[in-house]
Amino acid sequence: MDVAVIGLGLIGGSLLRALAAHGHRVTGYDLAEPTRAAARALAKAARVPPSADPGTRTIEIKGAWLVADSVAEAAAGADLVVLAVPLPAIPQVLAELADHPGLITDVTSVKGPVREFLRGRRFVGGHPMAGKESSSFLASDPHLFDGCAWVLCLEPDDTGLADWLALAGLVTSIGARVVPATATEHDETVARISHVPHLLAAALANVLDDHPLAGTLAAGSFRDGTRVAATRPELTAAMCGGNVAAVRRVLAGVVADLASYDRDLSAADPIAALTDALRGPSDLRRAWPAAGGEPVQVPADTRALLEWGRSGGWITEIADTIRGLRPETGRNDF
Repeated sequence: MDVAVIGLGLIGGSLLRALAAHGHRVTGYDLAEPTRAAARALAKAARVPPSADPGTRTIEIKGAWLVADSVAEAAAGADLVVLAVPLPAIPQVLAELADHPGLITDVTSVKGPVREFLRGRRFVGGHPMAGKESSSFLASDPHLFDGCAWVLCLEPDDTGLADWLALAGLVTSIGARVVPATATEHDETVARISHVPHLLAAALANVLDDHPLAGTLAAGSFRDGTRVAATRPELTAAMCGGNVAAVRRVLAGVVADLASYDRDLSAADPIAALTDALRGPSDLRRAWPAAGGEPVQVPADTRALLEWGRSGGWITEIADTIRGLRPETGRNDF
């Protein structure tokens, strides 16, 4: 497939490299000239045959890619254009793609606003649940998506099933697991497992402020709980600010839980009270992630695919048939 990737940060750069490694013709573009230069340099290195310099370890990339100097140049002739730019930048990019007839997808972490931007276009919203706190092309990794859940939005009223299946086939071919969901379902869910956790990590990171001893003693629990607080503030603000209603609903529930723990600490026996309160969350975390059941064939039908996603299932292969897994072993019926 001929693919254009617009935006070459962590996700866009990793996708560019992963697609090239799997034999696709890929052209990238980024607004920042230093990023384009870095992408060109790595593409040049990827073209060096193993025998060119026996003393140098061969780079892991099997293919290479092109880097364009504009959105229009990157998208010319592409079967698929991937928008890998922050949410606020999407309208400007779409203005430069006004005449592009091909399929468009995106990788932003909120789907409702992007769906509105692209109404009337050939569009399948996407969001790979992969990343790290670093966000530049230099942090990109062609293996970033190995085994990751990648939401592809399937709207019963306006998503072409053929386009969805084609994109799902591409995504599974680079090692990701496709999860069918509507934009509304996606946004409500990621508020729970991504957006609010970023805000909690930021709040927890504040305990370091003006407390050098805390910085010295902080270890595993602090590191794991605050990792995403190091994300660029602009990215966290864009994803939370683009999903306000869902984030506020989920955040209110978390604040209520924290207030409940505070009340437990004031009980006559705070250890007993907290033990009871923490048992449920401990059980939930120990049970995650759930193991997949037996692989089964999933019908090529919008309703069936959405029900599969709602049940926690994912798609592993798009070929002559659609193959999928879900965590509820024994629940392979429709």
